[in-house]
Amino acid sequence: MMDSPLSASLSMEELHEAWPVLSIDERLEGFRLLPTAVADDFFLALSAREQAELILHLPTSERRTWVRLLPPDDLADLVQAVEPEEADAILAQLDDASRREVNVLLAYAEDDAGGLMNPRFARVRPDMTIDEAIGYLRKQAREKVETVYYAYALDAEQRLQGVLSLRQLFQAASDKKVADVMHHDVITVSENTDQEVVSQLFAEHGFMALPVLDEQNRMKGIVTVDDIVDVVQEEATEDIQKVGGMEALEAPYFEVGFFGMLKKRIGWLLVLFLGQMLTATAMSSFEGAIERAVVLSLFVPLIISSGGNSGSQASTLIIRALALGEMRLKDWWRVARREVLSGLVLGFVLGAVGLGRIVLWQEVSGAYGEHAFLLGCAVALSVLGVVTFGTLAGSMLPLVLRRFGFDPASASAPFVATLVDVSGVVIYFTVASLLLRGTLL
Repeated sequence: MMDSPLSASLSMEELHEAWPVLSIDERLEGFRLLPTAVADDFFLALSAREQAELILHLPTSERRTWVRLLPPDDLADLVQAVEPEEADAILAQLDDASRREVNVLLAYAEDDAGGLMNPRFARVRPDMTIDEAIGYLRKQAREKVETVYYAYALDAEQRLQGVLSLRQLFQAASDKKVADVMHHDVITVSENTDQEVVSQLFAEHGFMALPVLDEQNRMKGIVTVDDIVDVVQEEATEDIQKVGGMEALEAPYFEVGFFGMLKKRIGWLLVLFLGQMLTATAMSSFEGAIERAVVLSLFVPLIISSGGNSGSQASTLIIRALALGEMRLKDWWRVARREVLSGLVLGFVLGAVGLGRIVLWQEVSGAYGEHAFLLGCAVALSVLGVVTFGTLAGSMLPLVLRRFGFDPASASAPFVATLVDVSGVVIYFTVASLLLRGTLL
């Protein structure tokens, strides 16, 4: 349990800072020390998984208060974060109407607009006067609507006719009709729109909310900007983990069990390890050259790391550009030309530095023998080729994966580096065989 000084005085900021390292019993005790108004804000700021953990450790008599504090979309997230039997215990705390709303949301895919939306939104009729609409919105806000960014004008069949902001409502003449003031061209999303597409629309237009429609143009709910902030964070976290060469985690780091973490990491490590075996196979093909000129082996790490690093850079840039919608698949030729040119310039600079280092070290120590300059040229040309190939491979692989319906983030930096390692060995020893034939070889 927590120490008595903490129990005597605890602020929301202090509890939030200590939260990640506290046990569930300590979290529960700290949460109960918060004043009611502060506790509400603190609870709403927690992730769905943390909210569920807290609720399930509360006495049954206290659960209903906190479950009913959440809007339907957040409740759906909370239910999805727990086991089925625990979900039933949470749903049992809801009234029939709220339970139906949550069950409707649970029928959608978690990463679709329908799974993100809040079915409670401010609605008016197009034939209302402005004064009638304002009075009706006040009534809705008191009863169930918690988020009022815009008022949506619906007909008798709940089809969306237009939208107007609160500013438009209060600035309009009281005797005007809603239909006279509202915007008729409304940007909407369908129930099945992927959350990444929804986030791009928010970024493009700067809206606070977007209406969600079904196939009959009936309005089902709204996706709000705070929901999308969470989505963007989750997507970025998932992509970063994949780019690091592992499966994405489904929970915070400390909440993933030891063996669960191993399972997430071992798959890609095995693939990468098997890929690196191809590097050893490639080197064995040039075993004779290595025996005749052992000095060649000194530069293998330099060559393959240059290609791997350049490929990792390129793949990271393209993965992020795809995620932000900065490029499309049809831009592949522009990307290829740009990255080949970049690879040539970068490879030339790195190769020149490598050549200079070999020549300089030869002057200082004589470590590379009488054909040091030719050796340096072989290294420089190899770096040029490997870096160019690495940037091209690293930039094209995410696009190829997207083309075939896979997540571009799977083109992780370690995966690209492993791919380029094999080609780097082949390029290096091929160039060395051509340049050094009759001298070192």
